[in-house]
Amino acid sequence: MGVVIIDGSTVRAFVTDEEQFKKSMDESFAALDLNNDGVLSRSELRKAFESLRLIETHFGVDVATSPEQLTQLYDSIFDKFDCDGSGSVDLPEFRSEMKKILLAIADGLGSCPIQMALEDDDQSFLKKAADLEAAKLEAQAS
Repeated sequence: MGVVIIDGSTVRAFVTDEEQFKKSMDESFAALDLNNDGVLSRSELRKAFESLRLIETHFGVDVATSPEQLTQLYDSIFDKFDCDGSGSVDLPEFRSEMKKILLAIADGLGSCPIQMALEDDDQSFLKKAADLEAAKLEAQAS
């Protein structure tokens, strides 16, 4: 397990590094596309968000949310990603919405650093942002 410290500039730098951002989004999209049809279905995107457990917990404590409320929340998330209303999320839509989410996180963090404990094999976007910043700092020091 490792500890990283990030702030909004770390996340923003990751998003604005087009090559790294695109690579990371493409890898994530491919991992979520369980049937390899090139688009994310409602159930594939829901599984991804369910695995994060962002909605069912409050500061790590399980909260009682009815199945109907959860379905409504996940449907509204899917609808935000499905920009063209096609009933599926393609790679450009996924990249676009993830960019908006990560930039909102960057804005929320601002210049206030946060410390995160992460597993060594963690592949979250925030970990990737921290790794990118560390690599750039290392290159500058060389």
